[in-house]
Amino acid sequence: MDEKTLVLKAKTGDKDAFCSLYTLYKDRLYRYAFYKLMNEEDAEDAVSDCVMSAFIQIGSLKKPEAFSSWIFRILYCTCAAITKRQIISRKNEDIDEMENTLVKSFDSFSEKTELQQALAILKENEREIVLLSVLGGFTSAEIAKITDMTSGSVRSNLSRSLKKMKDFLESDSYEK
Repeated sequence: MDEKTLVLKAKTGDKDAFCSLYTLYKDRLYRYAFYKLMNEEDAEDAVSDCVMSAFIQIGSLKKPEAFSSWIFRILYCTCAAITKRQIISRKNEDIDEMENTLVKSFDSFSEKTELQQALAILKENEREIVLLSVLGGFTSAEIAKITDMTSGSVRSNLSRSLKKMKDFLESDSYEK
């Protein structure tokens, strides 16, 4: 069964069709959430919340062919909410705890993969575009819809971000 048919069936309440859609997207959703949040548990929570929200809202999806960008938009918002909660939580810590957290993050930074290190040098919106493009497989037009940017802005940001990552990985300051 093709994706559009699965979406149409899911919109009518067919749980098996929605489960099939989940199976098609689960790995892409998880990879996106993991590299966005840099934490397995947070990524699993984000995907779980996203899928529950999508299941509840599937009836409101107007264009079945837009399912891919629609579910990634939900995940984008879910990850943003998790990040916002983390920021608020960090703001509520006292200064000593924040210093300890910072030290721990630098200790673990040396153990991160090359991709994580290269992603870490990017600004939030740059990382977002790279993740949606590379891991999500979206076109610049689809990313533009998800992030509320123009396609041209997405393409130029993606190009600059990939160059920044490449320069970082080829630099002398990067320890392999």
